[in-house]
Amino acid sequence: MYKIPQISFDATILSSPIEYLKGVGPLRADLLKKELQIFTFKDLLDHFPLRHIDKTKVNTIASVNQSMDYVQVAGTITEIVTLGENRSKRLVATLRDATGEMELVWFRGIQYIGKGIEVGRPYLVFGKPGYFNSTLQITHPEMENYTPEKAGGRSWLEPVYPSTEKLKIKSLGGRQIGKLTSGLVSSLTERDLPENLPESIVRHFGFPTRFEAYSRIHFPASEPEYKAAVDRLRFEELFIAQLRMGLIRLERHRYSKGVVFAQVGELFNTFYHQYLPFALTGAQKRVLKEIRQDMAHGRQMNRLLQGDVGSGKTMVALLAMLLAADNGFQSGLMAPTEILATQHYTGITGLLKDMPVNVALLTGSTKAAERKKILKGLAAGEIHLLIGTHALLEEKVAFQNLGLAIIDEQHRFGVEQRARLWKKAAIPPHILVMTATPIPRTLAMTAYGDLDYSIIDEMPPGRKPITTVHRYEYARASVMDFIRSEIDKGRQAYIIFPLIEESEKLDLENLMRGYENVKAFFPEPKFWISMVHGKQTPDVKETNMQRFVRHDTQIMVSTTVIEVGVNVPNASVMVIESAEKFGLSQLHQLRGRVGRGSEKSFCILLTGPQITNEARERLKTMCATNDGFLIAEKDLELRGPGDIEGTRQSGMLNFKLADIVRDKSWLDAAKQFAESVVVTDPSLQSAENLRLKAYLHSQKGKHAWSKIS
Repeated sequence: MYKIPQISFDATILSSPIEYLKGVGPLRADLLKKELQIFTFKDLLDHFPLRHIDKTKVNTIASVNQSMDYVQVAGTITEIVTLGENRSKRLVATLRDATGEMELVWFRGIQYIGKGIEVGRPYLVFGKPGYFNSTLQITHPEMENYTPEKAGGRSWLEPVYPSTEKLKIKSLGGRQIGKLTSGLVSSLTERDLPENLPESIVRHFGFPTRFEAYSRIHFPASEPEYKAAVDRLRFEELFIAQLRMGLIRLERHRYSKGVVFAQVGELFNTFYHQYLPFALTGAQKRVLKEIRQDMAHGRQMNRLLQGDVGSGKTMVALLAMLLAADNGFQSGLMAPTEILATQHYTGITGLLKDMPVNVALLTGSTKAAERKKILKGLAAGEIHLLIGTHALLEEKVAFQNLGLAIIDEQHRFGVEQRARLWKKAAIPPHILVMTATPIPRTLAMTAYGDLDYSIIDEMPPGRKPITTVHRYEYARASVMDFIRSEIDKGRQAYIIFPLIEESEKLDLENLMRGYENVKAFFPEPKFWISMVHGKQTPDVKETNMQRFVRHDTQIMVSTTVIEVGVNVPNASVMVIESAEKFGLSQLHQLRGRVGRGSEKSFCILLTGPQITNEARERLKTMCATNDGFLIAEKDLELRGPGDIEGTRQSGMLNFKLADIVRDKSWLDAAKQFAESVVVTDPSLQSAENLRLKAYLHSQKGKHAWSKIS
């Protein structure tokens, strides 16, 4: 049995509870735990400074001018006076050095400060210079007694740490946290922070050692030294994350057994050559090839398929299910809503109507007799494709030979639910998870790096781009006139209201008010309107949606419940009310409900006159492009990775220093080096990778590195 080398990581001193650090004690420890989640010495070490103040130089008073951000001067106090009355009362001290003099001014804490400074004593003074009545002064300066050894200033940059109001009140502001950190850093040695990166990587980038990086990120001698420490620790975070996911993926490829789909048989070929309604795009062919290769090798496929709304993911999924049927296996397709499951069922049965493939639909609404018949056919192996909602996960639903499970809109299902699908076969079925929410490449690389992923980045020919415009509230009448002109041509329209989440009652009132407004513009019986919102029962919601699908109503007034799933090719207008309240990806998802037919489609983003710069940037992006991947990249840039749907639960993005948007070049480098390690030394047995192995072993159980899917 291979032994892990004796390299001690996060050694005893760093795992010590924070109350044992000199200067902390139980009361301060409680505050640090509650306010900053600092529980151990290591947590304090990872509480990095926001910025540094340069106190390495001491300026002469004559050289100071107000264009300088901050200055440090040394001199003797020659006079202290209190001037002014009431609110304009202030304490003014005169500081003199060999080159000139300046004023030091305080408006708060006058009595306390007056007691602490003495005429005739030398002080080291730091602050922001300015002029008042042509006199050079510093307001509320930082002061300390001056001694000859301080003549050249500090030998390091002084860190400024994040703190909270509660901590500042209890004398644990940034400066006090700096004192505690200084005590901790000076007590550490190389043994406490051993190297974890392979020597070749450290040499390649010219990185400082891990111990040096931690010392210098807190107390650097210069700006370049600080930058080198940050780069080193950023790279380390990204590299370790990429390496972990590379090893998880390798483990899955090496050990996970999967059923073998050895042949491309009659069903696949007949459909492909005779019934395919349109030629596949290059992207669809590429993805299909990747899926076929996955399913032919005897290991379980675990693939994320992402493609924009309308890019043809369902066709790829259908061909994969026919491949399963050709090899004697059943498939299950699970969708998040009944309406989407029904839509898949209608579309797929329409395409397979002339083929000997048995397709069934199972949802919460399936009648008992029909359900019994489906369960029997499934267990007997007579049903080749089962389409449904969460109902597929019920224990009673037993396949004879499940070989492929497809999950649509993967972020709507939890990991636990997906795992229940695996248990429906002796050998876990191949898994294909699909999403129409484009995930930026940088995010997919980081959050979904343990999955194989495919992208359909090409639209089928003939799809017309949707024209998107931004209109302010005062243009509402002309927007409604435009909707009327489209309805006169026989088209339909969506009008979407936001869910503000603070209050369901307010949301509903907002929607009802909007509904009444729309009715005023489009009176019955000339126009009919469907309304859908989350408070309706599933039956009412379904009925109202179906009325719109059947063209019984011309307008659908709704909250974002229609974001996923409604397919009405005849709808050509999407109006999004209070569009500034939506995220970019959600706006793009909503827009994808139109433009599904052959007619020209429009998306109108309505807002009030006052919107933030960030909202304006989002709307500008929406009007400029229909490309979901560009939009997702922009969304990531504007909102950061924590907010992008589905990544919060991953635990992959809790980086302390790295930022996957800003540090893209480091992310690419980390991925490249991690892949190289995984390919050349997957067991981390080589002498160079021993410390890496020891470090990973020491971190086990500290992070949620479980598979995303």
